Amino acid sequence: MGEIVLAAKITHVPSMYLSEQPGPHQGCRAEAIAGHKEIARRARALGADVAVVFDTHWLVNSGYHINCGDHFEGLYTSNELPHFIQNMAYQYIGCPDLGNAIAEHANRSDIRTMAHNIQSLKLEYGTLVPMRYMHMDVPDEQPFKVISIAAWDAWHDLNDSIRFGGAVRRAIEESDFKVMVLASGSLSHRFSDNVNALENLHRWTREFDRQMDMRVVELWREGRFDEFRAMLPEYAQHCYGEGGMHDTAMLMGLLGEGYDRPAEILTAPFGSSGTGQINAIFPM
Repeated sequence: MGEIVLAAKITHVPSMYLSEQPGPHQGCRAEAIAGHKEIARRARALGADVAVVFDTHWLVNSGYHINCGDHFEGLYTSNELPHFIQNMAYQYIGCPDLGNAIAEHANRSDIRTMAHNIQSLKLEYGTLVPMRYMHMDVPDEQPFKVISIAAWDAWHDLNDSIRFGGAVRRAIEESDFKVMVLASGSLSHRFSDNVNALENLHRWTREFDRQMDMRVVELWREGRFDEFRAMLPEYAQHCYGEGGMHDTAMLMGLLGEGYDRPAEILTAPFGSSGTGQINAIFPM
């Protein structure tokens, strides 16, 4: 019997990779990186062998899509922010069995979903950034198998993504895997205008967004997820939710209706290039 051993909402800001590099920003995202490492440590201690990532940097226009290749390897440079991420090496194993099972369960629920094992279908940095730090302290003989699910779903309904999250849970529970599930995306996501980009590297663009993010985190800390789900569509719209916040909708579906356990905030909310970021665990 499979199990979700850990679920989290995580940041994937490219300044985490910049934080590794010598220069004026070295160490600037140490707390976010430490949060990723702690999530991986806990998941590994709970026996997780697979990481499923809802990736808001994978844009799709039709259907739900799962990248469940056998193997992922390459050098990644961000076409969005090449001055932040360039030539980042990666190598992970995949988990086609679970990826296909997720697609089967979703399709049974009339959520049109496709699982892909295509060598040339590469991972996006919403998956690559967290997997980089979540593998740093993992023994070579105990890597997480990686599945990436598109969560920048441009023409999809958030309610369908909630239903999709429920299908992911059912597939995992009927599998033989212990799984860490990560909603990889921001809180508010209003990037700073170009003229203010440098000065806002560690800030929110708007005070409105910061206040909304803090309120959302307060609801999470108090386990008030029914209220959060009710506000999610407007929150995503008015605070420019990354990928439409489909990663968060999938996470809510995974947790299920009536979920009311207080979230644990591992990395306190922080501003990054105008956006709001966090690492938070949702106890299972």
